[in-house]
Amino acid sequence: MEEASGPGAVTPAPQSSELLGHPPDARLLIVNCDDFGMYPAINAAVIESIEEGIASSCSLMVPCPAAPQAMKLLGRRPRIPFGIHLTLVCEMPDYRWGPIAARERVPSVLDPEGELFPPTLAGRAALLGQARLDEIEFEFRAQINAVADAGLTPTHLDFHCLADGGREDILDLTVGLAAEYGLAVRVWLEPARQRMRHRGLPVTDNDFLDSFSLAIEGKAARYVQMLRDLPAGLNEWAVHPSVGNQDSQAVDDGWRVRRTDYEFLISPQAREILQQEDIFVIDYRTIQRVWGMTLTPEKPATTFIRPAPGP
Repeated sequence: MEEASGPGAVTPAPQSSELLGHPPDARLLIVNCDDFGMYPAINAAVIESIEEGIASSCSLMVPCPAAPQAMKLLGRRPRIPFGIHLTLVCEMPDYRWGPIAARERVPSVLDPEGELFPPTLAGRAALLGQARLDEIEFEFRAQINAVADAGLTPTHLDFHCLADGGREDILDLTVGLAAEYGLAVRVWLEPARQRMRHRGLPVTDNDFLDSFSLAIEGKAARYVQMLRDLPAGLNEWAVHPSVGNQDSQAVDDGWRVRRTDYEFLISPQAREILQQEDIFVIDYRTIQRVWGMTLTPEKPATTFIRPAPGP
């Protein structure tokens, strides 16, 4: 199909890789470890995957039981870039977490038993059908401020088990919070992705990978092929490493997904393929800088007073 032309034509959005200062044919990849703070075996694997493997950043689940340990680990490693994995659901009935805000302040995000909904189709539908935006904002701010109170400086916001927040108004709220706090946002669904690029805000150019969508059998070979086939532009993989020990196996049905992610991320083969394919692994710090220069907050935030660590 030919591109539209003339005064009414829509100008194609530039690739995010170009917004970040790279040539159009550059192959950029964010390898972000989601679910940091969920439980200790994840915390250990995430740190190793970043310090010894190919992962470039992580996302912290503030409401989870092992989040205090995760924040201590980040405090001792200020050069590790991390985002806040905004959390409104809980998928583990035998290992629960709840909102950071007092439950009486956010009743619309809770199920009839006063707990976070599970991220099943029915659970997500119920949550998104009843959750009030003002209560979502109250909980999101509580999670962001808990990180600030720990003296940590994140780079971005993303969502746990709710793609782009699950509702357009939730995504718009989150972009507003990002502007206020000087952060970027992970956006990966259309049409929001195109809309962000038209605003000059870099987001993934290509299909986003959630590692839970991959088969466990033959995963390492699949990862290798995906790296060889990686398209030009900005790409993002959300991976979920865990060491997969007995404690995690007892509470997490997805531990095999996490263990196989961990094994590939720390493998010599992974690093070799990146070098062979001339893939440039980045994190959200460069994206955060562009978002910060492009977005105008409605009101300035004073929460994050320390500059983000340099590359």
